[in-house]
Amino acid sequence: MKICITSTQDNKDSLVDLRFGRCQYFAIYDDEAKEFDFIPNPGIKSMQGAGITAAQEIINMKIDVVITGKLGPNAMKLLKGSDIKIYSLEKATIQEAVKSFKENNLTEVTSSVPAHFGMGGRS
Repeated sequence: MKICITSTQDNKDSLVDLRFGRCQYFAIYDDEAKEFDFIPNPGIKSMQGAGITAAQEIINMKIDVVITGKLGPNAMKLLKGSDIKIYSLEKATIQEAVKSFKENNLTEVTSSVPAHFGMGGRS
């Protein structure tokens, strides 16, 4: 199983980034290998459609689960359409997010925030 956590930095002690489309990095945890890989989010540089760009990258990486703060309607539709489970978590490190997921302590996301929610520093 591959888990993607939106991250503020490129290390496992960094915080979960609350903005899906405009997060700094994707922390990819491979549950089989028990290893993290950090990938810069290509959506962060998008003038618009950051969530869609980020979601497409997640789909291309064949991710099974996304843990983030909030995500918009278009990104959510793409991820759900690819059978990717989405969970929300705030104020946690990347390591804590994985632990919470493994212990079934996260709630699956069922609704999105409005489009453009994460722009301009709003989160």
